[in-house]
Amino acid sequence: MRDSSVRGEGAPARSGEISGGGSGESAAVPGPRGGAGDGAPQRRGRRRVLRWVSSVLSLLILATAAGGYLYYRHLNGSIKTDVLNLGENKLGGSKPNAFGQTPLNILLIGSDARDDAANQALGGAKDTFDGPPLADVQMLLHLSADRSNMSVVSMPRDTMLMMPKCTEPGGKVHQASRGLVQTNESLSRGGPGCTVAAWQELTHIPIDHFMMIDFKGVVTMADAIGGVPVCVQQNVESRTKDGKGSGLKLPAGTNTIQGEQALQWLRTRYGFEDGTDLGRTHAQHMYMNSMAREFRKNAKLSNPVKLNSLAQAAIKAMVVDPGLNKIDKLYDLSMELKKVPTGRITMTTMPWVYSTREEGRVEPKPGEAEDVFRMVREDIALDGKGSGNPAADPSAPAASGTPAAPSQPAADPAAPAAKIPVTVRNATGGKDGAQTRVKGRADDVAAILVGKGFTKALANTQTAAEDTTVVRFSSPDQAGDAAAVATALGLPASSVEKSDDVTGIVLFVGKDWRTGNAPTPPPPAPTKAPDSARPLNGDDDKECMAIQPGFTW
Repeated sequence: MRDSSVRGEGAPARSGEISGGGSGESAAVPGPRGGAGDGAPQRRGRRRVLRWVSSVLSLLILATAAGGYLYYRHLNGSIKTDVLNLGENKLGGSKPNAFGQTPLNILLIGSDARDDAANQALGGAKDTFDGPPLADVQMLLHLSADRSNMSVVSMPRDTMLMMPKCTEPGGKVHQASRGLVQTNESLSRGGPGCTVAAWQELTHIPIDHFMMIDFKGVVTMADAIGGVPVCVQQNVESRTKDGKGSGLKLPAGTNTIQGEQALQWLRTRYGFEDGTDLGRTHAQHMYMNSMAREFRKNAKLSNPVKLNSLAQAAIKAMVVDPGLNKIDKLYDLSMELKKVPTGRITMTTMPWVYSTREEGRVEPKPGEAEDVFRMVREDIALDGKGSGNPAADPSAPAASGTPAAPSQPAADPAAPAAKIPVTVRNATGGKDGAQTRVKGRADDVAAILVGKGFTKALANTQTAAEDTTVVRFSSPDQAGDAAAVATALGLPASSVEKSDDVTGIVLFVGKDWRTGNAPTPPPPAPTKAPDSARPLNGDDDKECMAIQPGFTW
């Protein structure tokens, strides 16, 4: 278990720089007026940053390791774990669909921690060594319930969010933020469990597992793999006149990269596309897709000795939640991931807009970001090809295999409706406050509940602000009763939440239920990721990185 000693709360983004040759990559996204060299965003963004996708790589490594399973059973004792969720809003695990198939949501986190000699040897400003880590890579991997497809959603590290309250196992409390906080600071608020909590607060997606890795693992594993093909449209050198940049230097066309050169690719910003952090994310997606293809065809990975070495590198570099704390659990998970063909892997970036409140930063794009999150919540493939589930496609074969993660325990059976006390609060104004609350709405909905047999339902004069109607409960033994309330009102299972901020079962009547006997149903879910998410298919081996003017040779 991680040492839960005090870390700096709300730690600022890094001010130092990293490179293969003593210079750094800025992670800041330029402001609306600027390119890579503009003033304030660059001054604030002049900090060291690495982008690791090795969490996914380690999964893929394990996915190829069936033949070497017995070689690394002894690694069980080397697996490092941390708490899954430090927040208050614990959604529980993913729920089975009508066919008993369960999707999996895994948050992949790249930590920029420089708290050991191996990480410090790779460069960076010495004054940032041993400082609080930042979650400079955050990718949500969604494995569909029928195992027909996989979606990955990246969140730019400069995304501004409201941080939830996070409580460490030792009792240290990181209070919810009063304003916007950069998403990568979540890791310094108690560990990866707070990053998970921040994602769940934003997306309402139940997260089943996390995998976190530091960047020294990139070099080790890239060497063991034997290289990954990547493509650039022109000769490129990531180096500015004042010495910033990753140091990546490649000729035009396809190149096979490994070791520190792979690390340089993953962290290059200057030289790719428009020089922003978003171009770097696209390059990472290209690398991951190429890596997945290589794993499936690389015969060298059938060597048990090589597999053992690769597995050791992955295990030593990772921290996982307790649900993945054994080699057999990681192995089972990898076998589930292996069922998805590369042509059904879709890499995306959370749709974003430049922030009007924090110059040089971004925020989730209204509407389109939620569309992507909703597709993940509802297990809709981002590639627009459908799920392959017999319910959606009668001609599709039924998926084989069982979920890698243990199924969630069933909620306690609900008491009879007449014995369930429910408090009803008026939250119809919504979170943005653009509309006034509907007068007497709590009384109206309480009467609806009474008519459905919940005779102990009572309106409360306290108001709140919610965009969608939600049922919150305070104690685990109330979960079944809260679910019964939601079912009686036709609310989705995702509307039921455990919260320490309520007593008993409280129904918050949101902006979606201002009139009538039932909430306004949401519009139909999208069937394909929006273009703003920059979807990239796993079979696309023709994608070639555009080069920023001024960075060719």
